[in-house]
Amino acid sequence: MNFKKTILKFLLYPLLYRYVKMPGQSYKGRLPSFGKPQELLRERLTEHVSTLAVGIGERSIGNYGGMLKAIEYIESEFRALNLTVERQEITFDGKVMPNLIVEIRGKTRPDEIVVVGAHYDTVNNTPGADDNATGVAAMLELTRAFCRRGPNAPDRTIRFVAFANEEHPGGTWDQMGSFAYAKRCRERNENIVGMLSLEMLGVYSTEPNSQHYPSPFNLFYPTVANFLAFVGNAKGRNFVRRCVSVFRSHAGIASEGVAAPDFVKDAGRSDHWAFWQHGYNGVMVTDTSNFRYPLYHTPKDTIDRLDFTRMTLAVDGIMYVIEDMAKA
Repeated sequence: MNFKKTILKFLLYPLLYRYVKMPGQSYKGRLPSFGKPQELLRERLTEHVSTLAVGIGERSIGNYGGMLKAIEYIESEFRALNLTVERQEITFDGKVMPNLIVEIRGKTRPDEIVVVGAHYDTVNNTPGADDNATGVAAMLELTRAFCRRGPNAPDRTIRFVAFANEEHPGGTWDQMGSFAYAKRCRERNENIVGMLSLEMLGVYSTEPNSQHYPSPFNLFYPTVANFLAFVGNAKGRNFVRRCVSVFRSHAGIASEGVAAPDFVKDAGRSDHWAFWQHGYNGVMVTDTSNFRYPLYHTPKDTIDRLDFTRMTLAVDGIMYVIEDMAKA
């Protein structure tokens, strides 16, 4: 860091401390070796992403047939786990697409609800391998992990939601799947204790200066894109810090977190934003999108760009975060 940046960091740190300071220590050193469960998880994540981004490809308003195939695939995966799938239908540009919702009911506090979601649509003309086949793949495998716990079911209810129309090109907010869902939760006075939005989990780099940020956060975070990020808002600071703390206690991959002030608009660029609008805590879990991956929203967002080893470590760590959220 040059002298000017050092001075700026020194001056700004007291002002931004509450937003950028996170508990625990980010993972350092070599990536851990995989046991059989992690190897199986990597295989399944790769299979899901391959099906969505290669076998199906573009899943957008402009390729509605591809979107319908993705919906069918996600729904079939949920049903293969013996889960009942609820559809909340969203209509946009004359086309119907559903939120797909399943839940694992809590044992002792079923009315306290954790939401874990990922959007399945893409922008036009992209296979959307990272954006957001990786998020959907993670959601499906996290669903599998929790629904098979039997008598060890969580205290709180966990809902897994595949969201429609996150990449909306216009219209009203009610036509964005996560907004419509969060609005319905609020209208029903449901006690959503926290929401995780799984948004692009597969791109990493160990090259110097591979990671970028909106100013002034470039002064406080690493310049190597080898970490998973937890992005929340200032109002939900304690929730963000808890997620980061639990992740760092268990995960074999580096991590960073921010409880961003309102002026950082990039912090709200996913489905967690909809939950903020309805008074719920929400965090985006992400590889930081275009701040390290300029190929997102392009035809080159393909499966060969992904690091499934680090993605597997990320999903494995997220599992502990959800487990903690679901404890009474």
